Amino acid sequence: MSFSDWQLRQACHALQEDGVIAYPTEAIFGVGCDPWSETAIIKLLALKRRPLEKGLILIAADFNQLQDFIQPLSAELLAKVNQTWPGPTTWLLPVRESISPLLTGGRQTLAVRVTAHPLAAELSRRFGGPLVSSSANITGLRPARNVHQVHWQLPELDYVLPGALGGATKPSTIRDALTDEVLR
Repeated sequence: MSFSDWQLRQACHALQEDGVIAYPTEAIFGVGCDPWSETAIIKLLALKRRPLEKGLILIAADFNQLQDFIQPLSAELLAKVNQTWPGPTTWLLPVRESISPLLTGGRQTLAVRVTAHPLAAELSRRFGGPLVSSSANITGLRPARNVHQVHWQLPELDYVLPGALGGATKPSTIRDALTDEVLR
Protein backbone atom coordinates (compact mmCIF):
# COMPACT_ATOMS: atom_id res chain seq x y z
CA MET A 1 0.00 0.00 0.00
CA SER A 2 1.48 3.35 -0.95
CA PHE A 3 0.78 6.52 0.96
CA SER A 4 1.07 10.10 -0.06
CA ASP A 5 4.09 11.56 1.69
CA TRP A 6 2.55 15.03 1.45
CA GLN A 7 -0.69 13.88 3.09
CA LEU A 8 1.20 12.20 5.94
CA ARG A 9 3.27 15.37 6.44
CA GLN A 10 0.08 17.45 6.57
CA ALA A 11 -1.46 15.11 9.14
CA CYS A 12 1.69 15.19 11.30
CA HIS A 13 1.87 18.97 11.06
CA ALA A 14 -1.74 19.26 12.29
CA LEU A 15 -0.96 16.91 15.18
CA GLN A 16 2.13 18.92 16.15
CA GLU A 17 0.00 22.09 16.21
CA ASP A 18 -2.47 20.66 18.78
CA GLY A 19 -4.85 19.74 16.00
CA VAL A 20 -7.42 16.96 15.73
CA ILE A 21 -7.34 14.80 12.61
CA ALA A 22 -9.22 11.86 11.12
CA TYR A 23 -7.61 8.81 9.55
CA PRO A 24 -8.64 5.32 8.42
CA THR A 25 -8.30 2.36 10.79
CA GLU A 26 -9.11 -1.34 10.57
CA ALA A 27 -12.92 -0.91 10.57
CA ILE A 28 -13.87 2.79 10.71
CA PHE A 29 -12.34 6.24 10.47
CA GLY A 30 -10.78 7.37 13.71
CA VAL A 31 -10.21 10.83 15.09
CA GLY A 32 -7.02 11.47 16.91
CA CYS A 33 -4.58 13.90 18.38
CA ASP A 34 -1.33 14.09 20.32
CA PRO A 35 -1.92 12.29 23.65
CA TRP A 36 0.53 14.67 25.39
CA SER A 37 -1.51 17.74 24.37
CA GLU A 38 -4.35 18.46 26.79
CA THR A 39 -5.43 21.28 24.46
CA ALA A 40 -5.87 18.78 21.61
CA ILE A 41 -7.59 16.18 23.80
CA ILE A 42 -10.10 18.75 25.08
CA LYS A 43 -10.75 19.85 21.48
CA LEU A 44 -11.30 16.23 20.39
CA LEU A 45 -13.73 15.56 23.25
CA ALA A 46 -15.65 18.75 22.45
CA LEU A 47 -15.86 17.97 18.70
CA LYS A 48 -17.23 14.50 19.43
CA ARG A 49 -19.37 15.68 22.37
CA ARG A 50 -17.79 12.79 24.26
CA PRO A 51 -18.12 12.62 28.05
CA LEU A 52 -14.78 12.95 29.88
CA GLU A 53 -15.42 9.87 32.01
CA LYS A 54 -15.49 7.53 29.01
CA GLY A 55 -11.72 7.71 28.49
CA LEU A 56 -9.93 7.31 25.18
CA ILE A 57 -7.82 4.76 23.30
CA LEU A 58 -4.23 5.19 22.17
CA ILE A 59 -3.03 3.47 19.01
CA ALA A 60 0.62 2.92 18.20
CA ALA A 61 2.83 1.49 15.49
CA ASP A 62 4.58 -0.74 18.03
CA PHE A 63 4.59 -1.52 21.75
CA ASN A 64 7.60 0.72 22.45
CA GLN A 65 5.53 3.81 21.61
CA LEU A 66 3.17 3.01 24.51
CA GLN A 67 5.72 2.52 27.29
CA ASP A 68 5.68 6.13 28.57
CA PHE A 69 1.93 5.77 29.19
CA ILE A 70 1.60 2.38 30.87
CA GLN A 71 3.25 0.74 33.85
CA PRO A 72 5.85 -1.96 33.13
CA LEU A 73 4.19 -5.29 32.34
CA SER A 74 5.10 -8.71 33.68
CA ALA A 75 6.53 -11.12 31.12
CA GLU A 76 3.31 -13.15 31.30
CA LEU A 77 1.07 -10.15 30.69
CA LEU A 78 3.29 -8.86 27.89
CA ALA A 79 3.17 -12.26 26.18
CA LYS A 80 -0.65 -12.32 26.37
CA VAL A 81 -0.94 -8.82 24.89
CA ASN A 82 1.64 -9.47 22.17
CA GLN A 83 -0.32 -12.51 20.94
CA THR A 84 -3.00 -10.11 19.66
CA TRP A 85 -0.81 -7.30 18.29
CA PRO A 86 -0.66 -5.81 15.82
CA GLY A 87 -4.37 -6.27 15.48
CA PRO A 88 -7.89 -5.32 16.45
CA THR A 89 -7.62 -5.96 20.21
CA THR A 90 -7.46 -2.98 22.55
CA TRP A 91 -6.14 -3.78 26.04
CA LEU A 92 -6.82 -1.95 29.26
CA LEU A 93 -3.42 -1.82 30.95
CA PRO A 94 -2.31 -0.23 34.23
CA VAL A 95 -1.54 3.42 33.55
CA ARG A 96 1.37 5.50 34.83
CA GLU A 97 0.34 7.98 37.54
CA SER A 98 1.48 10.97 35.50
CA ILE A 99 -0.98 10.36 32.65
CA SER A 100 -3.88 12.78 32.25
CA PRO A 101 -7.32 11.66 33.45
CA LEU A 102 -8.57 13.10 30.15
CA LEU A 103 -7.10 9.95 28.56
CA THR A 104 -8.12 7.46 31.24
CA GLY A 105 -11.53 8.81 32.19
CA GLY A 106 -10.20 8.85 35.76
CA ARG A 107 -9.48 5.11 35.81
CA GLN A 108 -6.30 3.29 36.81
CA THR A 109 -6.05 1.77 33.33
CA LEU A 110 -5.50 3.08 29.83
CA ALA A 111 -6.90 1.55 26.63
CA VAL A 112 -4.08 0.89 24.14
CA ARG A 113 -3.64 -0.95 20.84
CA VAL A 114 -0.88 -1.63 18.35
CA THR A 115 -2.69 -1.09 15.08
CA ALA A 116 -2.52 -3.46 12.14
CA HIS A 117 -3.72 -0.77 9.72
CA PRO A 118 -0.72 0.16 7.54
CA LEU A 119 -1.61 3.85 7.13
CA ALA A 120 -2.51 4.38 10.81
CA ALA A 121 0.75 2.65 11.80
CA GLU A 122 2.78 4.78 9.37
CA LEU A 123 1.10 7.93 10.70
CA SER A 124 2.08 6.93 14.23
CA ARG A 125 5.66 6.20 13.12
CA ARG A 126 5.99 9.51 11.29
CA PHE A 127 4.44 11.43 14.18
CA GLY A 128 6.92 9.75 16.50
CA GLY A 129 4.50 8.33 19.04
CA PRO A 130 1.05 7.01 19.75
CA LEU A 131 -2.14 8.81 18.82
CA VAL A 132 -5.41 9.24 20.63
CA SER A 133 -7.88 7.18 18.63
CA SER A 134 -11.64 7.45 18.92
CA SER A 135 -14.34 6.77 16.36
CA ALA A 136 -14.88 9.58 13.86
CA ASN A 137 -18.39 10.55 14.82
CA ILE A 138 -20.43 12.69 17.15
CA THR A 139 -21.17 10.57 20.21
CA GLY A 140 -24.33 8.56 19.58
CA LEU A 141 -24.14 8.66 15.77
CA ARG A 142 -22.71 5.95 13.53
CA PRO A 143 -18.93 6.02 13.07
CA ALA A 144 -17.71 7.36 9.73
CA ARG A 145 -16.59 4.78 7.18
CA ASN A 146 -15.42 7.21 4.48
CA VAL A 147 -14.03 10.74 4.11
CA HIS A 148 -17.43 12.21 3.18
CA GLN A 149 -19.03 10.89 6.37
CA VAL A 150 -16.11 12.30 8.40
CA HIS A 151 -16.59 15.78 6.89
CA TRP A 152 -20.36 15.61 7.37
CA GLN A 153 -20.17 14.77 11.09
CA LEU A 154 -16.97 16.58 12.06
CA PRO A 155 -16.42 19.54 9.69
CA GLU A 156 -14.20 21.37 12.22
CA LEU A 157 -11.35 18.82 12.06
CA ASP A 158 -7.90 20.21 11.31
CA TYR A 159 -7.08 17.54 8.72
CA VAL A 160 -8.57 14.36 7.23
CA LEU A 161 -6.06 11.77 6.01
CA PRO A 162 -7.75 9.87 3.17
CA GLY A 163 -7.28 6.16 2.77
CA ALA A 164 -8.97 2.77 2.68
CA LEU A 165 -10.32 1.05 5.76
CA GLY A 166 -8.70 -2.21 6.78
CA GLY A 167 -11.63 -4.49 6.07
CA ALA A 168 -12.72 -5.32 9.64
CA THR A 169 -16.48 -5.21 10.13
CA LYS A 170 -16.55 -3.86 13.69
CA PRO A 171 -14.38 -1.72 15.98
CA SER A 172 -11.65 -3.34 18.05
CA THR A 173 -12.40 -5.67 20.93
CA ILE A 174 -11.60 -4.09 24.29
CA ARG A 175 -10.25 -6.43 27.00
CA ASP A 176 -9.09 -5.84 30.55
CA ALA A 177 -5.60 -7.36 30.68
CA LEU A 178 -5.78 -8.13 34.41
CA THR A 179 -9.22 -9.78 34.48
CA ASP A 180 -9.56 -10.94 30.83
CA GLU A 181 -13.06 -9.39 30.84
CA VAL A 182 -14.27 -8.39 27.36
CA LEU A 183 -15.77 -4.88 27.55
CA ARG A 184 -16.62 -4.46 23.85
